[in-house]
Amino acid sequence: MSHSPRSLEHELARVLLVDDDPTARLTLKTVLEAGGYNVDAAASAAEAVGKLDEGEYELVLSDLQMESPKAGLKVLAHARMMDYKPATALFRTYQNHKPAPTRRQDSLLIKPEDLPGLLGKVADLISERATRRVERELRLAGV
Repeated sequence: MSHSPRSLEHELARVLLVDDDPTARLTLKTVLEAGGYNVDAAASAAEAVGKLDEGEYELVLSDLQMESPKAGLKVLAHARMMDYKPATALFRTYQNHKPAPTRRQDSLLIKPEDLPGLLGKVADLISERATRRVERELRLAGV
């Protein structure tokens, strides 16, 4: 018995990808979808905030610099306020050269040759989120 594409969609982890660069956005979306993720893309922080309010995501992956130098931080701050607590990560694409030094562990610098490694990082972020959710549910259940 084969799954229809619609029923399969619900089984895939949902990722919100936020990047104002159309080429980078399409490239990353294609890589993530090939990796088995259900990807929604947003071209600005404002669009991303709207999507966060409308649906649930396992992971929010946002470019740091978009319409303003720290637009990505605004997206992640909004994501962290959501009840469903998505995993979050900032990235900078190779076009945004001169990476600023960062102490944040969840910041990724994505270069074209790093795209295969991106899928591993995404899988790690989603599995860490799942573990945190289970631990939180066990705590709430008093286990």
